[in-house]
Amino acid sequence: MRLLIAEDEKELSNALTAVLRHNNYSTDAVYNGNDALSSALTGNYDGIIMDIMMPGINGIDVVKQIREKGVTVPVLMLTAKSDIEDKIIGLDAGADDYMTKPFAMNELLARLRAVTRRRSDYAPAELKFGDLTLDRASFELSTPNSSVRLGNKEFQMMEYMMSNPNMLISTEKFMEKIWGCNTDTEINVVWVYISYLRRKLAGLGSAVSIRASRGTGYSLEYADDQ
Repeated sequence: MRLLIAEDEKELSNALTAVLRHNNYSTDAVYNGNDALSSALTGNYDGIIMDIMMPGINGIDVVKQIREKGVTVPVLMLTAKSDIEDKIIGLDAGADDYMTKPFAMNELLARLRAVTRRRSDYAPAELKFGDLTLDRASFELSTPNSSVRLGNKEFQMMEYMMSNPNMLISTEKFMEKIWGCNTDTEINVVWVYISYLRRKLAGLGSAVSIRASRGTGYSLEYADDQ
C-alpha cells in the first residue's frame, strides 16, 4: 500500500516515514501544499496523511481541490489545532479522519487501517487467487499446505499482482506503484523481486506462477486458468 505524507515538519515527516515503512507501507514525502496537490492528483496513492498548515496551499484547500477533481483516496488530516470547529472544517472539506498533534504512532496506524478499509474499493483483510492466500495483516503468503512471511517490497508486489490477477503489469508501473515516481532505484530491481517471489511460490508448491512478457511486464496466473 502506497501513502503520501504531506507534512512540512521534516522531523515528523521522517519519523512517519520510518514507522510506516517498518509496517510495510511505501511512502512518498512532500513538504508543501503545492507538491501535495500535484502528487495527490496522480492517483498513485492508497492513502494520504495531510498536515493542514503547510507552505503554499494549505491542507484544507488541497483536500477540497482533489475532491472536486474526483480523487477519492482516503485522507487523514494532521493539525496542531484541537478546536472542534477546525476539525469540522477539515472533515467538511473531504478528509476521512482527523488527528491532533502530538499523537501516538500506534493510534495513527490504527486510524490509517480504518480509513483505508472504508475506501470505495474496499480492501479485504485477505486476498485470494488460485491456491494462494495473502494475509494483509500478517504479510503471510500461504497455500493450504504451507506459508511464508513476505518482506516489505515482496508483500507490496504480491499484493499488487493479487489485486490484479491475470493482468499484465508493466515494469514501469511496478516502479511507480512500489518505489515511487521520484525514486533513484534502478528499474532492474523489479526483476530481482520477481525472482524472489517466484522462489517463494515454488517453495510453497503453488500452482500460481508469475509469467513474464518480454519487454512488457509480468502477470500472475493460475494453472487451472490455462
